[in-house]
Amino acid sequence: MPVIELRDVWKVYGNSVRALQGVSLEINRGELLVIMGPSGSGKSTLLHIIGLLDVPTKGSVLVRGKRVPVDENARADLRSKFFGFIFQDFGLIPHLTALENMLLPSIFAGVGDSRRAEEIAEKLGIAKRLNHFPAQLSGGEKQRVAIARALMNDPDVILADEPTGNLDSKTGEVVMNILRELADGGKGVVVVTHNPEHERFADRIVRIRDGKIKSTL
Repeated sequence: MPVIELRDVWKVYGNSVRALQGVSLEINRGELLVIMGPSGSGKSTLLHIIGLLDVPTKGSVLVRGKRVPVDENARADLRSKFFGFIFQDFGLIPHLTALENMLLPSIFAGVGDSRRAEEIAEKLGIAKRLNHFPAQLSGGEKQRVAIARALMNDPDVILADEPTGNLDSKTGEVVMNILRELADGGKGVVVVTHNPEHERFADRIVRIRDGKIKSTL
């Protein structure tokens, strides 16, 4: 059974802007799915729908075979349990240390497990940077903190929106290798990108244009 399933999903803004048009897609554990498309193709909207950050105009989203509820509190609970998010701009809070940034998802979940944060940081090679603030970190270190934060609640699915967009090619390669390892370890990983270099890390490649899936490889 897919972790996440979209069935005939549409997203329409106003009366005319069709950001998504009849998209059906499955997200499975243990695979890295790359979503590619030009600017304005609908790929970020698709990622937001997958991650329950937005609701479709019509169509349905299922998590482990069950339709996602409309109630925002219930959706927020599902987001915290099933998803970890990684963004192009890292999304770190400047006045919090790396460790404090990492702990945020678990604090919101009522856990605040600093031991787990330290273990994840060790695996990602940033254990010695936990007491540093974002301004004291390199771009690659910031993105590793963001990945660590995404892993704090042990989600089934990691959603990454242009995760190497602000990184040099060498550091971007490191980040993509980390995401590949997470998929190999059983996570479902979805990467939205316009970079064709990322295709070689993928188990599946979905190409989207004008809000429609044009091909799946």
